[in-house]
Amino acid sequence: MFIISLIIAAVSVIADQLIKYIVNNSIELNGSVDFIPHVLSLTHIRNKGAAWSIMEGQTWFLVLMPIAVIAVALIYMYKNRDGSKTMLTSLALVMGGGVGNLIDRVRMHEVIDYLKCELFNFPIFNFADICVVVGAAMFCVYMIFIEGKKTAPEQPAENAQTVPTEEQADEQ
Repeated sequence: MFIISLIIAAVSVIADQLIKYIVNNSIELNGSVDFIPHVLSLTHIRNKGAAWSIMEGQTWFLVLMPIAVIAVALIYMYKNRDGSKTMLTSLALVMGGGVGNLIDRVRMHEVIDYLKCELFNFPIFNFADICVVVGAAMFCVYMIFIEGKKTAPEQPAENAQTVPTEEQADEQ
């Protein structure tokens, strides 16, 4: 499953970069095209920061942080290569999205964003962002509801009959 998760990460990067290439060559900067009228448009912008343009101008941090996250995810995936498909897939998506945006930051010092939700005011985002968010959410669900159930100590039943120890029996 480790190799499959690396393929998932690679496909995510390729899809992200392909979509960004198409947007960059089809929609002029700051231009917009309705995708689903009044719901979703393709709006070509450049983002020099992170989500909501926070940390704008902090390119080195925005390059080094994903590299660290990708490295930790890759090591964790390798050490748990025979682990849960959900865990490996979630980390593959985080890695793929991280690499997709990292390529833009290293190459252009900014990220191409293009998905604009017309239903409400939300920052314009891209496919790599979706991969990171979906992967992180999947990983959290896995850690809380799947891995957390494995490691949680068993709670004794409230009305369970307990057998007294020898010391307790002697005292009675």
